[in-house]
Amino acid sequence: MDSLINRLKQDIRFEEGMKACMNCGVCTAICPSAEFYKYDPRVVCNAVQEGDENAIEELLKSDVIWYCGECMSCKMRCPRGNTVGLIIMALRKLSQETGLFVESEKGRQQFAIKRAIGHNILELGYCVHPKRVAAELHPEQGPIWKWITENDEVIYNKLGGGNYGKEGTGVFRKISDDSMNEIRRIFQVTGGADFMGNIEACSRKKAKELGFDFDKEGEDQRYFDHIYSFNSQTHTKESEEL
Repeated sequence: MDSLINRLKQDIRFEEGMKACMNCGVCTAICPSAEFYKYDPRVVCNAVQEGDENAIEELLKSDVIWYCGECMSCKMRCPRGNTVGLIIMALRKLSQETGLFVESEKGRQQFAIKRAIGHNILELGYCVHPKRVAAELHPEQGPIWKWITENDEVIYNKLGGGNYGKEGTGVFRKISDDSMNEIRRIFQVTGGADFMGNIEACSRKKAKELGFDFDKEGEDQRYFDHIYSFNSQTHTKESEEL
């Protein structure tokens, strides 16, 4: 099996993002995430440039690679043309492929993304759909999500010409069976289905270690709710002062 650094080098995002870091720290100075989180883009860039397998493995297991907001401020400011955001993308994908994402609190949330957005795409053809939004999981929205889900047909029919959930044109129309089959075929051919299957399998194994047995009814949803809402309160610089 290829080393981790060799696998990273095969990712076009890493190839385009990793030029020649001179550890000037400009990326860290400009990074919005670095201001709040325990995250230093300079350290990440230096670790992968050195090709230290142990350091890279620790990154793949850590919360660090999930703090980046992909704003690409680093791309605009680096004097050497590095883009730490692209390097982070490559590290995230490798973490998912190796299954090491389950070793961090933020990494485990990949299961929630796969179960929510992934399933929505393959079952409905949409990343987000009103009928799949659980209002109780979005308290930051106040009562608006609950109101929308209770009045979805009236709202979206007004916005989209009357075809909400039906064939035709408009907002949240029903995607045709032919189009849905094509979407699923694209996932199969491109490896997306296998990729999502690996996230599911690794998450299932980790969930069992944490006391959630997917073979029991409702346990997968309990695990989903847990990783979606749990916050150890240890991720920000402010937490170090508490």
